[in-house]
Amino acid sequence: MKPRLVILSRGPELYSTKRLLEETEKAGWDVKIIDPLSLTIVIDKDGGKIFHRGWPVECEAVLPRIGYSITRRGVAIVRQFESKGVIILNSSNGIMSSRDKLVACQMMSDNSVPVPITAQVGSWKDTVRAVSRVGGTPCVIKSTEGTHGYGVFLAKTDQQARQLVYQMLEQNMRPLVQEYIKESHGQDIRVLIVGGKVIASMKRKANGTEFRSNFHLGGSVEDVVITKEQKIIACLAAKTLGLDIAGVDMLISKRGALILEVNSSPGLEGIEASTGINIAEKVAEYLTFRYHDSLEVEIGDESEEKTESNSHKLTSDS
Repeated sequence: MKPRLVILSRGPELYSTKRLLEETEKAGWDVKIIDPLSLTIVIDKDGGKIFHRGWPVECEAVLPRIGYSITRRGVAIVRQFESKGVIILNSSNGIMSSRDKLVACQMMSDNSVPVPITAQVGSWKDTVRAVSRVGGTPCVIKSTEGTHGYGVFLAKTDQQARQLVYQMLEQNMRPLVQEYIKESHGQDIRVLIVGGKVIASMKRKANGTEFRSNFHLGGSVEDVVITKEQKIIACLAAKTLGLDIAGVDMLISKRGALILEVNSSPGLEGIEASTGINIAEKVAEYLTFRYHDSLEVEIGDESEEKTESNSHKLTSDS
C-alpha cells in the first residue's frame, strides 16, 4: 500500500501546490490536497482526531502550505497531526516562529545568525528614537506579520516613519523599524533549503522604482551562485527556526550577508524557472527519505522488543 500524504493548502490550483502534488505522486505517495479550514479537530478521552467532511483523516505524512491569514488555525491542525507521530514538513513551532518577524529575528540573533538592526515600536511617539537606533532614515517600516512584501514600506523621513507607524498601530498591527541596507536596494537573494541543505538560490530584483524585490510584486529573478559562507548562514537560519523546508531571504551588505526573513511556505515558481532545478522533486525525495527512516526505526524497535522478550524467556526457562 502506498504511503499517504496530505498537502494542507487552500489553493490546489496554485503552482507550488500542483508541483508538489505531481512530484510526490511520482515518488509513490497517495496524495490528497485538503483545505485546512475544512478540517475539524475533535478531542475526547481517547485523545484528538482530525475529520474531513465527517471522515477521520489518516496519513503517514503532512506537507503544510499554510497562508498567513490562517496561520493560527492551520498551526492547530498541524499540531494535532504531530501528536499522532505523523511526519510533518514543517513543524507547527517552525511555522509560528517564522511568521512573527520579531520572534524570528530574536531567535536568529540569539543563535549568531546575522540580521539587520531591528527595533520594535510600541507607540508612534517612540518612532524617532527607534529610527535613530537603526541608523536613521531612510529606514524600513514593516509589520511583524505579512508575506510577499505586503506591509513593508520605505520611510525616507522621520515624519513619514511616524505616519506609517501610526497607521499600523491604528490597524492593530505590530510595527517594526528596520535598518535600510542601501547597497541592497531593490534586490535580495532567495535561498531554498530542503532537509538542511541548500537546493537552489536566485537573485530577485525589484521592478522599476519599487524597493521590494518580491517575485509576486513583479520583480525579476535570475540564477545566482552563493558562497560557502552564505550557504552556512542560510542553513543555520532555517535550522534555528526549526524548518525542514525554507525560503531564506538574504541581503548582501557591506558587513556581509544579513538574513532578512525566513519563509516556511516558499513559492516554487520563480526559483524553479530561474534555476532550472526541480525543487518539488527534492522535497518529494526528502519526504520519502524521512518515511523510510521512520520505518527502519519502527523495525529496530520491534527487534529490540523481541530480543528482550526472548531474553526474559531464556531466564525463565533456566
